Amino acid sequence: MSGAQAWGFTDDRGTELGAVRVPERVVAYVRAGAALLDLGVTPVAVYGSGHDGAVLDPAKAGGVEAAGVPYLGSGRALDEGLLRELRPDVIVDVTYDGKSPYALDEAVAERLGVPLVALSVGNELTLPAILDRFGALSASLLDATATVATAATVATAATATAAAAGPRRPAESDGPAELLEAEAVLRSVAARTGLAVLALSGAGPDQVHLARPQAWPELARLAALGVRLLDPGPGPGANWLTADWGRAAELRPDLILFDNRFHAVPPYETPPGTRLAPWNPETPPSPAAYARFFRDLAESLAA
Repeated sequence: MSGAQAWGFTDDRGTELGAVRVPERVVAYVRAGAALLDLGVTPVAVYGSGHDGAVLDPAKAGGVEAAGVPYLGSGRALDEGLLRELRPDVIVDVTYDGKSPYALDEAVAERLGVPLVALSVGNELTLPAILDRFGALSASLLDATATVATAATVATAATATAAAAGPRRPAESDGPAELLEAEAVLRSVAARTGLAVLALSGAGPDQVHLARPQAWPELARLAALGVRLLDPGPGPGANWLTADWGRAAELRPDLILFDNRFHAVPPYETPPGTRLAPWNPETPPSPAAYARFFRDLAESLAA
């Protein structure tokens, strides 16, 4: 960071970003925005992906709706005039390939003259590494905000009030300790039950996408914690094997983790006695969000 910059951050594309003043007005892809909210940074707005429409997907929303954060619709159809009116200081997206932002055309940020941070959520990073990166970004914003707030003590009461209304700090229960506790519970339950788990995303009555566990950081983390995840076997597709529902039944899962996002469909065909549990492949990358997911899965395995 140069002396002329109040804030700087290098994203997961290796892009060095900076700003002459602390970014306080954050617009983010909904998954990233929900994570930042958990970590203490409240976005001024969030937008969706190409899968999303005019209504916020509750599976992706995290706490943004309850926090009153407005949803702008799909990033690929974003109203640039509306975005400009929001006066963002920084835009935060995710990247799966380490090259391009996932949900927003980078040219939009360039036209606005706003830095765009893209953090990796692909399988080149482990889940703990992904959480660390989002933690680093939120810490940079919070630390910078704290610096500004300290300087504001010599300013007017109105300025001090505005600084205090900036990004909130997370509660202690939202931190890594909560996640470590949830992981310990899940590890114990998985070892005790030994149930076979299949993760999938429904595409209709005749088609289903079966997840390859090592292609998904959170599924790889489940496997590391002892959850017995089923691999769909050889075939095309790096992240999914696309097949019919009969193939899912042939794998004989004890529990199916089904994609619960708006654009996916519920399981059409499951073996008798198979348990079902929701899975959001776009869980907000925060310790609090994954702690909730791991606790819920432990309950489903133990039921």
